[in-house]
Amino acid sequence: MAITQAMCTSFKVDLLEGDQDFDVDTFKIALYTSSATLDASTTAYSATNEVSGTGYIAGGNTLTVSTTPTSSGTTAYISFSNTTWSTATITARGALIYNSSKANAAVAVLDFGSDKTSTAGDFTIQFPTADASNAIIRIA
Repeated sequence: MAITQAMCTSFKVDLLEGDQDFDVDTFKIALYTSSATLDASTTAYSATNEVSGTGYIAGGNTLTVSTTPTSSGTTAYISFSNTTWSTATITARGALIYNSSKANAAVAVLDFGSDKTSTAGDFTIQFPTADASNAIIRIA
């Protein structure tokens, strides 16, 4: 089992079909254990191997779009505000960004590189700088 960082292939198809709307849809982020299998072929949120623990609710947190779809040069991008699970006791190896407005359609898989743990503290996902080289979702 493995978590491999990727923009989900089904999300790319959804974009071409006009099925994702960052202005009105609700996007969420769920955390997963090292037992999860997530990669570019992931098509939807699943609770299988999702983390559990104090301060975490199945399905994860709702994300706030911090940088609406924009472009720089030939790259289009979007980003989200950082999100935190407060006073949480959890261990996560990765995450899935998904669109809860569209049947929990998968958007992107995040691989943390190793287990990350919080013990009765904040567990924060800090998104990279919102620009054409670093934003969490980029189309070049």
